[in-house]
Amino acid sequence: MNTKGQVQTEIETLLRQSFAPNSLLVSNDSAKHSGHSGDDGTGESHFSVEIESTAFAGVSRLERQRMVNRALGDLPGQRVHALAIKAIAPGE
Repeated sequence: MNTKGQVQTEIETLLRQSFAPNSLLVSNDSAKHSGHSGDDGTGESHFSVEIESTAFAGVSRLERQRMVNRALGDLPGQRVHALAIKAIAPGE
């Protein structure tokens, strides 16, 4: 059984509230990094986000990354060690 942890649920909630995405996939990649740098033992230190939203239309890749990081507040760098982001606009 694959249950979502508190951090993953919080990431999903914040992104849905900020971007009303057409699609959103948040993957917990922490198990792949067990024992490596940034592994805090919680099982919620490394994530990947794939998000599609009209909010990203006409926005550069770098600014999309910044938008996602801003929406997540203190999660990146505090409770999340690594966050891979793929942010696209519809039709891309």
